[in-house]
Formats: sequence, structure tokens, C-alpha cells
Amino acid sequence: MYQQFPSALLEKAVGEFAKLPGIGRKTALRLVLHLLRQHEEDVMAFTDAVSTMKKNVKFCRVCHNICDNELCSICADKSRHQDTICVVENIQDVMAVENTQQYHGLYHVLGGVISPVDGIGPNDLEINSLVERVAEGGIDEVIFALSSTMEGDTTNFYLSRKLAPYSVKLSVIARGISVGDELEYTDEVTLGRSILNRTPFTS
Repeated sequence: MYQQFPSALLEKAVGEFAKLPGIGRKTALRLVLHLLRQHEEDVMAFTDAVSTMKKNVKFCRVCHNICDNELCSICADKSRHQDTICVVENIQDVMAVENTQQYHGLYHVLGGVISPVDGIGPNDLEINSLVERVAEGGIDEVIFALSSTMEGDTTNFYLSRKLAPYSVKLSVIARGISVGDELEYTDEVTLGRSILNRTPFTS
């Protein structure tokens, strides 16, 4: 049953919140009513934070992680292992791996995985920039840390073919992660062990 709103402004705000992933109209209404009850300065601080983030957030020119400057804090940290790159699907996966405190190398964020069903091909991802990083030299190992789904495995295989001409070790995180699981939802202990116990990648 379609819900009637006493205000067109309220309905518009609910509609915008409902566009967020995992937010239905009931939850959206609860969030909007919560904001409506707050002091105006608190609501302005909220909207300003979102607006400023959208306008000013940057993506690292090397690994494509989110950052405030041209280089993210990880790429700029010279104490990290500069000869190892961990390839992940998205920003959330960087945070997930970092939370394990078991990995001390660099990252490369693809921005997704190859998925013909969704119309996502290799050219839609940050694959060429990964190949360029490896081609420049100084990289000894590339770790594939993509979700253990069909799309993740397809992307792993494609990456292995693109990196085959270079003398770099290719490895994949151990399958302590259940097949079909998304990396960002894996518990930190399991993910940490999967990074430490990574195995050579074979296509």
C-alpha cells in the first residue's frame, strides 16, 4: 500500500534517502523524521559534511583508493612494502584488509570486477593502470584479493593473462573464505589468515 505523506517536502526527502543501498522507504522515513527533530545547525553540519565530501574527495593517482590529496596515506607511507601489490575490488575491501593488520604492502583498487551480465568489461576497470605499475618494475608480487565469486575468478584469470609477460609472482588469497562470499563481509581473523596463507595463482 502506497504511503501518503502530509508534506511534499517530506516525501521528496524520503525518496532521496530511499535511493541509498539497503534503505527502504520505512527506514528512509525514520531517518528523515530524525533529522527533522534535530537542531538546524546539526542538520546543516550533516548536509555540509556530505556535500563537502562529494566535492572535494579525491582518488589516489597510483592505487585509486579514496584520499584527500593526490596520494593516499598508504601509497605515501614509505614504511610499507613497496614491492607487493594487493588487488582488491573496491574501497571497502582496502579497509577490510587493513583491519586485519596482517598486510603491509600496497594496494590497487579495480573499481569492480568483470561481469558481462552487468555490462562491466575490462575497460571499465582500473586494469591498464595496474599493468603499467607492474611494467615500471620494482614489484615482486601481485596478490589477487577479489571475492570468491564467478566474477572474481574471471577477473583473476584475466589479470593473470595481462600480467603474464612480466616476471612477477602472482598469488591468490587462501580459500578460507567461503565460495561466493564478499570480501568486505568476511571476519577479520579469517581474512587475515587468508592473506598470510595466500597461494600461487594458477589459471
